[in-house]
Amino acid sequence: MNEPMLKKMEAAAPVNSTEFFARSKARLNFDVPPGLVDPNIVPRTGDAGNDRMLEIIAREQPVRPAAVLIPVVDHREPTVLLTQRSPHLSSHAGQISFPGGKIDATDASPLDAALREAEEEVGLKREFIEPIGYLDLYGTAFGFRILPTVARVKPGFELTINEGEVVDAFEVPLAFLMNPENHQIHSKEFRGMERSYYAMPFAERYIWGATAGILRVLYERIYLA
Repeated sequence: MNEPMLKKMEAAAPVNSTEFFARSKARLNFDVPPGLVDPNIVPRTGDAGNDRMLEIIAREQPVRPAAVLIPVVDHREPTVLLTQRSPHLSSHAGQISFPGGKIDATDASPLDAALREAEEEVGLKREFIEPIGYLDLYGTAFGFRILPTVARVKPGFELTINEGEVVDAFEVPLAFLMNPENHQIHSKEFRGMERSYYAMPFAERYIWGATAGILRVLYERIYLA
């Protein structure tokens, strides 16, 4: 997140499929950041309270590399495919998320992990997915280092929900998510410090935390860089 976290003069991004994917291909690549596995490198968000929290977590917990897919569905008005995690999971239970999870030793790359998880969680087949590149590394309060992969998804796929992992999958217009007027700033206390985070409520869905933070990074990287 840049400082100040939310600029009042920011305008809604002019979102259409052609421009979004062209910008993404020009700005992203598949270079894996060393901070994904190096405990001495703490991912930076630009928010002092959040960055301090990540420094504390990095000293207390081992690095937990993870990968998620940002599936942008190539409709005439593009959407982002999101999931709602199962309520019994040990981390981020019940929250809105991207398909993804921990990187296994058998995964050839973070991209491979993201594709595997997307197929395991919601049955999104790889033949519908065109990976574009990695977004910036994102740290969470659970000690995860998340590397998101932005991808173009061809319409026409059919999903099969793995209810052990997620309870629902749904699409949100990319234009809504790339409009800074929808990027709300919420906060809560973490060990006596004020921690800020993004929230992007959409209809009955409360998109917040790491998912909203990653979407904000996507907006900044694609439209403000």
